[in-house]
Amino acid sequence: MSKVVNEAKIKNPLIVAVREQLEHRATWLYLLCDEARKRGLDPKDFASAAVKRCGLMQGKGLVEKGKTDSLTGLRKTLFTKPAQWVFEMDVKDVSDNRLEIEFHYCPLVKAWQKAGCSDEDIAMLCDIAMCGDRGIGERYGAALDLPKTIANGDNVCHLIYHK
Repeated sequence: MSKVVNEAKIKNPLIVAVREQLEHRATWLYLLCDEARKRGLDPKDFASAAVKRCGLMQGKGLVEKGKTDSLTGLRKTLFTKPAQWVFEMDVKDVSDNRLEIEFHYCPLVKAWQKAGCSDEDIAMLCDIAMCGDRGIGERYGAALDLPKTIANGDNVCHLIYHK
């Protein structure tokens, strides 16, 4: 029995459509990692680095767009109201040096659940995917702590960026 509980409360058709796009991309990550394993490669040996590179690129664009590397700027450029609805987020704390958010739903985890991934694979894929968020944080001069994740069976993903 899976320990991962991940059910959306917001059912707005537009939000569902956005989630489906995110699920599609999460399915790519799963399939890429699965094909790598079939070829004797360990996804952890390369996927985290590739996803972090993507996060660094995205973070650079976000810093340029917001014209600031404050974490208040990150909240305004990445964690917008639509993003908050998609991930059912609660912004807990925001300042120039700290950003704390709880996600109550994850479309990536939902994709991996639909694909039949084990809890262990969901946790691994989540860790790989979070390397993008770590890269974004790095561009803001911040570290990212993840004391809780839905992928590990917690009730929320608890993200804390801090300088």
